[in-house]
Amino acid sequence: MKKLIILCLVFFPFVLFGQEEENETKVKKKDKIIWLPVLASNPANGFMYGVAPALNWKIGDSEKTSYSSLLGSLIWTTKSQFLFTLKGNVYFPENKSFIMQDVRYFKTSQPTFGLGTGPNSSQLADDGFQYVDENYTKGIEVGQMMSFNFLRIHESYFRRLGQKGFYGGIGYHLDIHSKIDDKLLDLEAETPVVTSHYEYSTKYGFNPEKYTLSGLSANLMYDTRDNTVNPEEGRYGFVSLKFNPEWLGSDQASSSLWTEYRDYITLNKERRRNLLALWVYGNFELGGNLPYLDLPSLGWDQYGRSGRAYPQGRFRGQSLVYTEAEWRFPLQKDKERWGGVLFFNINSATNRDLGIDMFDYINTGVGAGLRFMISEKSRTNVCVDYAIGNYGAHGFYLGINEAF
Repeated sequence: MKKLIILCLVFFPFVLFGQEEENETKVKKKDKIIWLPVLASNPANGFMYGVAPALNWKIGDSEKTSYSSLLGSLIWTTKSQFLFTLKGNVYFPENKSFIMQDVRYFKTSQPTFGLGTGPNSSQLADDGFQYVDENYTKGIEVGQMMSFNFLRIHESYFRRLGQKGFYGGIGYHLDIHSKIDDKLLDLEAETPVVTSHYEYSTKYGFNPEKYTLSGLSANLMYDTRDNTVNPEEGRYGFVSLKFNPEWLGSDQASSSLWTEYRDYITLNKERRRNLLALWVYGNFELGGNLPYLDLPSLGWDQYGRSGRAYPQGRFRGQSLVYTEAEWRFPLQKDKERWGGVLFFNINSATNRDLGIDMFDYINTGVGAGLRFMISEKSRTNVCVDYAIGNYGAHGFYLGINEAF
């Protein structure tokens, strides 16, 4: 029964899409799927290979209908890891309604560095935890590698409220972390080694090997972007209040708040591709306690685009704030095919146990990128970016569509 429910949640958008499409007398021909190869390497994953299909299309021929977008990935690594994602928004005719989807299944590993930001964010792990009066566990001064399986199914349905760009919606959100293995955890050693994840989980009553977060959301959105794939003007705002009750499957009852705002400012009316894009979001634990890997963390937005320069999940806390500014500009005098970007981002996270408050410490990232427009109709770009951050962090990124 559980498998049937999961399948229904994953394919629900496509069922609705088919129904809406049958009712539409004129449907524009779908754009072809773009198969982007994935070839990369990093210490956590080893060599990575696979494909990342992307599809941007429009339901109907109305100019009032936004482009729908689905981005996927199938990735294998030399460290026996598997990463599957399917994310996107499906807009129905004239934007009267749409579905937001985020589906992931990971068999993966990644390091964690404790909670909060700044040089003292992992202080408890560095100094060791007090497990008996005046006795401390061995300190950890490096990234704490973890392996785990992760299943995410987030589905939200929105309906337009009037004609001013406002939408209201409800959603269901399921996150299951299982087979969690703290590689550095060693409770049997002469001087025990305790990780930040294990200490947090045992302190707040979570099973350190598996936990579930299952909840409902109430959502409000404002969207006046001229193009959801690659905006040149407009604004976007999103507020999502999530409730995770035990009766719906969560290990503990909790609640959280997501707030987000984006703006696109034209710098040259004759070259609309010359613009300044702004993005800010905040993710806050409101009540109860979230499991460690479900706490607000960098790079866990819907498309995983925040925090260029840092590994996903590098900074984590009970609350996290992120902001980014990106200058986008054309590289050709009279054509729009080639473009470039310069970007700068900052983030800050809290650690309630250490008394690290928001903005006590700020981490930064800066980078540049190249764009090639493969579809002028939908303004779909292939994006190549390189970014550097604090503590020697850096990253190379290849993707479809703009970061935000």
